[in-house]
Amino acid sequence: MRLIKENSTAVIIDMQEKLTPHVQQHKDLIERMKILIKGLRALGVPILVTEQYRKGLGPTIPEIQEVMEKEVTVEKMAFSCCDDDEFQKALEQTGRTQVIVAGIEAHVCVLQTVIDLIEKGYQPIVVEDCLSSRKTMDKDIAMKRMVQEGARIVSCESILFELCRYAGTDTFKKISKLVK
Repeated sequence: MRLIKENSTAVIIDMQEKLTPHVQQHKDLIERMKILIKGLRALGVPILVTEQYRKGLGPTIPEIQEVMEKEVTVEKMAFSCCDDDEFQKALEQTGRTQVIVAGIEAHVCVLQTVIDLIEKGYQPIVVEDCLSSRKTMDKDIAMKRMVQEGARIVSCESILFELCRYAGTDTFKKISKLVK
């Protein structure tokens, strides 16, 4: 299955102030997430952002807010993004079926979202190096489960170049600078 930017959208799940500092390798995660968001924006891929129970976990971390522009942010109480009506409506409005998934925690909100996306007929593409959990084992098990359920697994750099398709373009130059 080839990923096509015109058929892709992305969801950045729960990169929030009171949760992000507690996940494994959170500093590396933040840097890769910024690259992913900037690259997707350069490609014209719409991005949805979620926040789980903002009152308890705080807003999206400032480092991610700094690279966001007009992304739709949805506050949710459900673990799965797909159980939130506002998110589901925003996703449907994109008209796209390939959903690039990144965020935290891999074994809770990300996993449940991926399973529900598959059930609803979407093709989730999980960006493995833009995912984390508090415990490494939880992320590892979640990754195996997502593969078993039918998700595709990619890295940040590989998905950006796959969506770009051609070298020598202005978009290629932007992405090349991001990943160096």
